[in-house]
Amino acid sequence: MNIKEFYCKNYPQDELGNEINETATFEGLLRALIINGDVYEYIGIEDSIIRVNIFDELADTLKVNYDHIYHLWINQRKAHHNHTI
Repeated sequence: MNIKEFYCKNYPQDELGNEINETATFEGLLRALIINGDVYEYIGIEDSIIRVNIFDELADTLKVNYDHIYHLWINQRKAHHNHTI
């Protein structure tokens, strides 16, 4: 199941889920987190509620705490910011 399918199934009330990139997968999301990719660019929408919900699902899938996924994201954003200065 890709991210859009997961999100639309589990959060049908959130119409922004329809804007998620149809090719985005949780495996690809993890890859983006590890290689300092832009998560919002990867999923195709810049929405913090969607990010939190898909990070939560990724954490559950990997059997890690949400904070682990969140810190991967924060650290990659800091690294990316430092490279652009």
